[in-house]
Formats: sequence, C-alpha cells, structure tokens
Amino acid sequence: MSEKQQKASAYWKENVKYLFILLAIWFVVSYGAGILFKDALNQFHMGGFPLGFWFAQQGSIYVFVILIFVYVRLMNKLDKKYGYDEK
Repeated sequence: MSEKQQKASAYWKENVKYLFILLAIWFVVSYGAGILFKDALNQFHMGGFPLGFWFAQQGSIYVFVILIFVYVRLMNKLDKKYGYDEK
C-alpha cells in the first residue's frame, strides 16, 4: 500500500470515529433524554416546560445544530492534519 493510500485510510478511519462519537451523543440526547430518561428529567423545568419534554421538542434540535458546528471544526482540523485543507 502506498503512502498516499495509508494517509487516506488513516484519514477515513479518524473521520468515521468522529462520526460515531457525534452520532452517539445525538442519540443519547434525542432518544435518551427525550424518551428513556424523560420521567427523571421532567422533575426539572426549562422555560415553563418539563425538561424531558423540552429535550424531545427543542433540545435535541439544538444539540444537533451544535454537533454540526463541532463536526465542521473537527473536520477542518483533520483536513489540516492530513494535508487535505484548501490553501
């Protein structure tokens, strides 16, 4: 395997690792906080609504948007690390 192929393989492996981590966070927030842990979270209120309801309706969307920005930042760093950034 050439050096270019090894670099591309390492880049892709790290990219997939980031994807799985970020998707796991999104899953925990959207499914876990909105459904599984709803009863425990509903003891607290945010904006006049139970926290479990808030996560199911608003929180998971906010977290998803934040994760998009985190992914962009991680990918920019990864691109620079492996020399795929635009110069």
